[in-house]
Amino acid sequence: MLIFLASISAVIWQANRSNLNDENTLARIQRTGRIRIGFANEKPFGYLDTKTDKVTGEAPEIARHILKKLGVSDIEPVVADFGSLIPGLKAKRFDIIAAGMYITPDRGKEIAFSNPTYAIGESFIVLAGNPLDLHSYEDVRDNPEARIGVMGGSIELKYAEDLGVDESQIAVFADYASALQGLKGDQIDAVAATFLTVKDLLKKQDSAAIEQVADFRDPVINGKETRGFGAFGFRRQDVALQERFNEELAKFIGSPEHLELVKPFDFDESTLPGDVTAKELIEAP
Repeated sequence: MLIFLASISAVIWQANRSNLNDENTLARIQRTGRIRIGFANEKPFGYLDTKTDKVTGEAPEIARHILKKLGVSDIEPVVADFGSLIPGLKAKRFDIIAAGMYITPDRGKEIAFSNPTYAIGESFIVLAGNPLDLHSYEDVRDNPEARIGVMGGSIELKYAEDLGVDESQIAVFADYASALQGLKGDQIDAVAATFLTVKDLLKKQDSAAIEQVADFRDPVINGKETRGFGAFGFRRQDVALQERFNEELAKFIGSPEHLELVKPFDFDESTLPGDVTAKELIEAP
């Protein structure tokens, strides 16, 4: 009798373990109430507020709102270099990228995206007076003496490459603090970043030695002026999580509650993504 009961227990344990192994990410986070999110410590998209020791920014705050709707309230943030976010997601170091990552066709081959939560343009930081008169990526390309600094894995690197900036004119940095040091140290002539990142970096630096480029011209690729559409990243197999996340995003983005939530990070009506979907951006030529 004892042997029989032990056998039944073993079968039940094995079945439970099999069910857990078959459990998708959405089911797991709803069962446990816990999830890990990856971010790159970049203001205003996702960063650690050293005063409160809390991860905040446009993406983490939206993630908290949406995940709460899914029944998940215990969020563990995982910091990574921007260029390590996609590999980290695929390696299951975390379950969602919450870093305001732009949706691009190349990235869409590796991971899935939510529909976008914002749309913004680009900008440069240069030395005071803009010595080389740089107002676009094309200006860098057309001046062999000009050197541009970008963050590893960023869309700015792809913009520079797509627009024909020579590899010798591009310096890749691990973070923007290093890039600004490179600018001040005459290693580069401009730091490329999103418009909002540039605003935040200059506010934090509070230095008369550097400035934001006036009259910046966003890159024109395939005859179309580009804007960056930021979103959350998921593993491609996590279809159920992506779809539920999108359902809640559709109800939230553009609402008064959403605009109030992202206002401290300089997002507003002008940065709303409109009706553009991740599918359209991934399938763009």
